[in-house]
Amino acid sequence: MSVPTVITHRDADVLAKAVAARVIVRAVDAQSAKGSAHLVLTGGTVGIATLAEIAASPARDAVDWRKVDIWWGDERFLPSGDAERNETGARKALLDHLDLDPERVHVMRGPDSGMTAEESAEAYAEELRRAARPEDHGPAPSFDLMMLGMGPDGHIASLFPGLPALYDTRPVVAVHGSPKPPPTRISLTLPVVQGSREVWVIAAGEEKAGAVRLALSDSGTMQVPAAGARGRQRTLFLLDRAAASKIPSSLSRISSP
Repeated sequence: MSVPTVITHRDADVLAKAVAARVIVRAVDAQSAKGSAHLVLTGGTVGIATLAEIAASPARDAVDWRKVDIWWGDERFLPSGDAERNETGARKALLDHLDLDPERVHVMRGPDSGMTAEESAEAYAEELRRAARPEDHGPAPSFDLMMLGMGPDGHIASLFPGLPALYDTRPVVAVHGSPKPPPTRISLTLPVVQGSREVWVIAAGEEKAGAVRLALSDSGTMQVPAAGARGRQRTLFLLDRAAASKIPSSLSRISSP
C-alpha cells in the first residue's frame, strides 16, 4: 500500500474546488491510459460540494462521461429517491448534469427493491465481479479513484470502529447497528478500498482533526478505520486547515495558499 500524502487547503470551499479539479484530471488520465475510468463517489457535506464543483467546472467536458463507471463506497439502506441517500445527493449535485451511460451508474439498492440489506450487498458484489478485469486480480475493479469521507470517529464509508464489517473480507457487506442514522447501510469493505489504484480521504472541519491525526499514525484499523484507507499506487489526505490542525509537525504536508 502507498504512503499517504497530505495536502491542505485554506477552507472547505477551496478544498471542494481543488478536489473537483483533481477528479477531472484523474478521470482524463485514466481514460487516456485505458479508454475508461472507474470512480467511487462519497457523500457528506464536502463530498457533495465536490461533486457540485465538478458540475460547475468548464473542464468537466474534458472527460468522456459515457465511458465512466460510477460506484459508491457506501449507501444508506433507504428507498430510492430518499434525500438521505448518497445517490440522491450525487444525482442532484452532478450526475443529472452529465451525459452518462445509465448502465454504468452502479447503485446500491434500497428496501424498495424488495431486497434485504444482505441481498442488496450481494447484488452489488455481483456487479463488482462482473466489472472486474483480469488485471484487477480480485472480485472488484481496481478503482482508478476511490473518494472517501471520514467521520470524527475515524469511520470511512460505513465502516465504523468496532463493528463486524471491519473484519469482513467479502467485497460488500450489510452494516447493522450503525452509530449514525439510519442504522442499516451497505458498504464496500477494506480489501476493496485497499485494492483501489488511488484512495483520497477528504475531510474538513476541526471536529475531524483528531481522527485525521490517528489515521495518519500507527493506529489500528479496528479502532480507526481511516487508518486502513490506503491505495495501491497513491493515497491522498485532502484536508482543510482545520482538519489538518492536529497533524504532527514531523509529518510532511503540502499546503496551498
